[in-house]
Amino acid sequence: MKEQLFRHIKKKYKASPEYLWRRFPEYAVFRHAEEGNNKWFALFAVVEKEKLGLAGGGFVPLLNLKIDDMFFRDMLFQEAGIMPAYHMNKQRWITVLLDGSVAENKVYELLDMSYMATASKKLKQKMRPPKEWIIPSNPKYYDIVHAFDDTDEIDWKQGKGIKTGDTVFMYVGAPMSAILYKCRVTDMDIPYSYQNGDLTITSLMKIKLQKRYKPDKFTFEVLKRDHGIYAVRGPRGIPDSLSIALKKR
Repeated sequence: MKEQLFRHIKKKYKASPEYLWRRFPEYAVFRHAEEGNNKWFALFAVVEKEKLGLAGGGFVPLLNLKIDDMFFRDMLFQEAGIMPAYHMNKQRWITVLLDGSVAENKVYELLDMSYMATASKKLKQKMRPPKEWIIPSNPKYYDIVHAFDDTDEIDWKQGKGIKTGDTVFMYVGAPMSAILYKCRVTDMDIPYSYQNGDLTITSLMKIKLQKRYKPDKFTFEVLKRDHGIYAVRGPRGIPDSLSIALKKR
């Protein structure tokens, strides 16, 4: 499985094996390829079974992988072929045997988890699944009520934490005080410079209209009463109850 595993890591993570120890020429470390992050996310080794507490003689290939969730890690130890890490921090790393006792798809799943556990904050943000947000819009600064009259895509102030592919629900402030639009983020990091009093904009995102809502459906009173939202001052994730209600309309 070694050659297949190394090809998979090279293709998916753009990482090549590094052989760091003269005494252990088969040991290979894999690091993040992203700039500024040299952390290991996997260590391949071939170890004597006796050193792992396994029956029988000979050697066994293995991967050491990082798993941050200690409860999940403890659950993994109940499975065949997975144990506390050999020669590494046993509170954060596990050993996965590559002798067939762990299914190939399971090995790759745990490899993904280790890659994410050791990724930079920037990469974690980039790789996270799409998310739903409420973002505020103030008619004082922009005529958001008529923003989509002649087009289905506009530029908007980039919200912290938002990325391409996310969904944003546009909450229009007083006197409207309601969610009016559902949009999808199609582009990010568009350079822009604007300052007027308390409002400063340094970058924009493009948002594409997906759906309109009637002004009386998702008012501030409804958000407060039914979904526990008492203020919309900046981008914020939405509770499941609101996500479900928005999808029904």
